[in-house]
Amino acid sequence: MDPIREIEVLVRAKYPILYITSWEERRVETAVRQVAEKLQRQLHTWSVTQGMQPSVRRASGPVKASSLPGELEALAQCHESAEYTVFLLKDFHPYLKDTRVVRLLRDLAGRLRGRAQTLIIVSPQLQLPVELEKEVTVLEFPLPDADDISKQLDGIIDAMKDNPTVNVELTDEDRESVIRSAQGLTADEIESALARSMVEDKKISVDKIIEEKKQIVRKTGILEFYPSTSKLTDVGGHELLKEWLNRRSKSFTDAARDFGIPFPKGVLIIGIQGCGKSLVAKAVASAWNLPMLKLDVGRVFGSLVGQSEENMRRAIRIAESLAPCVLWIDELEKGFAGMSGGVSDSGTTARVFSTFLTWMQDKTKPVFLIATGNNVAQLPPELMRKGRFDEIFFVDLPDAKERKEIFDIHLKKRNRTPSKFKTGEMSKATIGFSGAEIEQVVIGALNQAFFDERELTHKDLKQEAEAQVPLSRMMKEDIAMLREWAKLRARPSADRSDDDA
Repeated sequence: MDPIREIEVLVRAKYPILYITSWEERRVETAVRQVAEKLQRQLHTWSVTQGMQPSVRRASGPVKASSLPGELEALAQCHESAEYTVFLLKDFHPYLKDTRVVRLLRDLAGRLRGRAQTLIIVSPQLQLPVELEKEVTVLEFPLPDADDISKQLDGIIDAMKDNPTVNVELTDEDRESVIRSAQGLTADEIESALARSMVEDKKISVDKIIEEKKQIVRKTGILEFYPSTSKLTDVGGHELLKEWLNRRSKSFTDAARDFGIPFPKGVLIIGIQGCGKSLVAKAVASAWNLPMLKLDVGRVFGSLVGQSEENMRRAIRIAESLAPCVLWIDELEKGFAGMSGGVSDSGTTARVFSTFLTWMQDKTKPVFLIATGNNVAQLPPELMRKGRFDEIFFVDLPDAKERKEIFDIHLKKRNRTPSKFKTGEMSKATIGFSGAEIEQVVIGALNQAFFDERELTHKDLKQEAEAQVPLSRMMKEDIAMLREWAKLRARPSADRSDDDA
């Protein structure tokens, strides 16, 4: 239900006390004022700094001055006021710890039920004493939706259209991108981000909206805003995985909803260490032009009873408030290591994991989850049940063609011409090397050439490759076991042109 409509219904139904949780005090006040005007009720607002505005009047005259503390005086005025009034108390939650305030609210609830009066508390957080749970109705005032943002954007464009120094023209695609990116921000944050983009870029820019979202994430301490400059073209190999991701690049648009496509849930990438799982995760956010959040599961766990579960719920709420976005969890099996039964933590890990699984199954917000892992033996089987992820991919060691491509990418990144280094021959010399190990071959060869004060040569690359011992030799049995598991349980990230890896 529309939040303004819901407030109107509850006021008309004579619900005595409403508790609205929102950071957007100004929007809430505007909504309550609209309801009061429509129902022909007088609105009084209270804050600890401004007192009651306007002053309350009894049917027989104004309320006399009182020596009571401000919060108690506000409730006393509500008690003594005439009918057909609405009271909006701002940031009243700290006073709900006072037993006198709680008692007065209970008394007031009984009085208001039979009168055309409503008391509304607005606060960014819910702090409700158990004594008031049956007296208070709690509402969540949602952040601006696409329609609200569209109207706000139109207002800004209309106000700036005559300014010759700013370009406010947007294509339909750009407009949808701005609206989609702005979801999860308050109206004030959207206004600030758009104003900043017009000051710095002289146009409306998605980049400044993403910068505003970074501020929200930095304040959590649980999530990390992960900047990504990588592109899918920077990832060597994994053509099937990249094709799968490219086909879902438009799945967050309104056109996809109209076509009957739900928001994609996410993907689990399992594979051998150093083969590009994390690189793919970082590249997706850049390719889809979405903000990327990294969840460090270790930061979720706290020392106090219930703190870990609340931290996980908080991380989920923040991710959903910033949707559409990409949420990345690296080395998933280590984050939930306690699920294996070898760690005694009084069931904390199991409860946190259960919260996470329920969200994965039921989430409706466009949060695309990318989870990566190395050791499938430590992953709980319920995590890989259908419905948690859209797909599970297995990332294997690169084959000959992919190794050549990886050499080309890393040489280009370091301003070298790949054709000068016989990368096809280097591909044959690095059988069993992962992508990360090939990168280290290039870096090691560059270090040697730099130390000798000369240019990099093919011989440097070859010598460095011969000196390295790839992980595939040391973990031959583990890799064979992982490949066997993946045959029946995961999709390959690429077609294998040979079996030399």
